Amino acid sequence: MSAPASDPAPHPGLTEGPVYLDYNATTPVDLRVAEAMTPYLACFFGNPSSNHPYAATPRWALAEARAQVAGLIGARPGEIVFTGSGSEADLLALRGAVLASGRPHPHVITQATEHPAVLETCRALERLHGARVTVLPVDGDGLLTPAALAAAFTEDTVLVSVMAANNEIGALQPITELAALTHESGALFHCDAAQAVGKIPIDVCELGVDLLTIVGHKMYAPKGAAALYVRDGVSLEPVVYGGGQERGLRAGTENVALAVALGTAAQLAAEELASGAPGRIAALRDDLHQRLTAALPGRVHLNGPGKNRLPNTLNVSIDGVLGHEVLAAVAEIAASTGSACHSGTHTPSPVLTAMGLDAARALGALRLSLGRWTTAEDIETAAAALIRAAGAQ
Repeated sequence: MSAPASDPAPHPGLTEGPVYLDYNATTPVDLRVAEAMTPYLACFFGNPSSNHPYAATPRWALAEARAQVAGLIGARPGEIVFTGSGSEADLLALRGAVLASGRPHPHVITQATEHPAVLETCRALERLHGARVTVLPVDGDGLLTPAALAAAFTEDTVLVSVMAANNEIGALQPITELAALTHESGALFHCDAAQAVGKIPIDVCELGVDLLTIVGHKMYAPKGAAALYVRDGVSLEPVVYGGGQERGLRAGTENVALAVALGTAAQLAAEELASGAPGRIAALRDDLHQRLTAALPGRVHLNGPGKNRLPNTLNVSIDGVLGHEVLAAVAEIAASTGSACHSGTHTPSPVLTAMGLDAARALGALRLSLGRWTTAEDIETAAAALIRAAGAQ
């Protein structure tokens, strides 16, 4: 195993602001990514589908980006479909599989802590296309058990959609087992891997998935750059009709600059995974957790699994305080809570509620997610500020 990577050079977008611990929401664009995409905004403007010299470089760049994204997840370049967002990729996977199935009453299975991009698409499929959807519960660690999935299949099941890693607690679902069960029942398996790709090794062949969502702004590319892995042989109804780009699944002239950005980000992520960067991040995450538990004895509770989670994610509840009040009192940190605010009223996170946590613990939760530019000094600053705001006793 490679030695953990050292701290990277500071990012100019982070030098003047608070300690950024919200990488699961979005990541700063790596300057190497920005540099790689800039020529395709400023100079190489040609339509990659055209048949003249102005198209040659954009066409090559698009193919190279497709190969880079495929390489990160163990796929073939032709299995990568570029999309405009992870939500669009999820829509293409779910709607595409259901409509292509030809079943009069298709059945879809998902689970309670999925991203709204999946859950809301499922509701739309029920409303607009006569699908039946089963939303399975999770256990106290936020995990779907294979036994629960096995019991949910029917003869009309066409698709199962389960995320690789949860965006709030970092829980890693047993995708390989779930996908194998799905194939035994003759259905397709989709995995929203927006939070996992680039943070942990992902190989679509080892996982056994048919469809997998990749999101650029979760791994240091710009927003608007995403992709869907579509295994060769899988039929989907297109999400956009027209000129036949992206295997006919997503018409429209490709945004070459964003594709290049996603490809470059994928290449950088592959290099980081090989260099041991996840180990560096996990050590910082654990240091933050240990500082909090030592200073607030008996008051800090980990939400989600202790081991089977993303290396960058720490979700904790602190007894006696509300998460949003703690963050409001801490100008030194930018992070998220375990609640959502609607018209000034905070409600517990649906993810934490689905795990069976009571309202007090869910409202006390903090989601602290680290990333490429998190340093040991950041962790020291963040821990001290949180401890002060929570009121060490």
